[in-house]
Amino acid sequence: MIVVVTGMVGVDKKSYLERVCQFAADRGKEVLLFNVGDAMYAEAPDIPPGKILDIPMKRLSSLRRSAFKDIIAKAKSAQNLIVSTHATFRWRHGLFPAFDFDQMRQLGADMYICLIDDIVALHVRLAAEHATDHSLKDLIVWREEEIIGTEMLCKGVDPNVPFYCLARGGEQETVETFYKLLFDRHCKKAYLSFPMTGVADLQGVNKEISRFRQLMKELFTCFDPGDLEESYLPQKAQQARQQGLAFIEATTLGQRRRLDLREIEQIERDINSQIYARDFLLIEQSDMIISFIPALSDGRAAISSGVERELQHAHEAAKEVYVIWTSKQSPSVFVTQTATRVFSSMTNALDFFKGKGYIQE
Repeated sequence: MIVVVTGMVGVDKKSYLERVCQFAADRGKEVLLFNVGDAMYAEAPDIPPGKILDIPMKRLSSLRRSAFKDIIAKAKSAQNLIVSTHATFRWRHGLFPAFDFDQMRQLGADMYICLIDDIVALHVRLAAEHATDHSLKDLIVWREEEIIGTEMLCKGVDPNVPFYCLARGGEQETVETFYKLLFDRHCKKAYLSFPMTGVADLQGVNKEISRFRQLMKELFTCFDPGDLEESYLPQKAQQARQQGLAFIEATTLGQRRRLDLREIEQIERDINSQIYARDFLLIEQSDMIISFIPALSDGRAAISSGVERELQHAHEAAKEVYVIWTSKQSPSVFVTQTATRVFSSMTNALDFFKGKGYIQE
């Protein structure tokens, strides 16, 4: 199994993938991790840490090709190999590719995964690790370019090889999801759908949603939109404007950061459009969608327009569509006409999945 993992600078792929390898080792799976950046620095000891993207493009390309020659040689003997690299770079040279098609075809990866993270976490890491100035707009554009670049790389090398976009997650990292993609290929891949923004302040409802997310992740390989949640930034920006503030405050990686309101305003449209496009991508890389619609305190269903749109998209993409509807209020035709099956409780859904052989007793 050879897996190419991409991700922009600031995602901190190395530490995440080291945890993946340890998680696999604890389960008897040996995985060799090869970091292209580390190999390039080893080839050029004269380059200080964090400065390799500042060297001339010709030398950068030569170092990368030398590193990939070693990877291709190691791939012949490694049972499982993760190659940590990039699809694109956005630096002083402008935007440029970080791979060569001839070498990627020689490598013959079995899977491509683009690892992403939320914009504030990316900003915090980059500010700590690199001296190059950047804006939030730079980061959100680069992240989108990295996803598209990886998908194009995968299709250009072998359109039959799977490509996945995976958020690394916050406090609950997606290491187990990554492992399942590699080694539990029989496990059903599910996109988790649930209301988010509209129920953010409802503690009881959020507790039910958290239980749903945790349980599904134990049973399936899950793509969870809550693993990368940025919709709160425009909302905080609106509150700051109303209060006459020139900044917002956000907490990530255990740090509280002050962000310039103008920078948040520059990326509001990008945040919303990327949430829309990314969630649809996650649906398309899944086998099915499982939507949890909790009941509000007055008995109404806590369904959002976003959830309804996700159900429709999954239906049109020929995915299995399952809805757990706990409210006594009857679901609308826009739910029933797109759903493969509607359940009145989590227990009923689990019984059905067991009967289908999707989960084991």
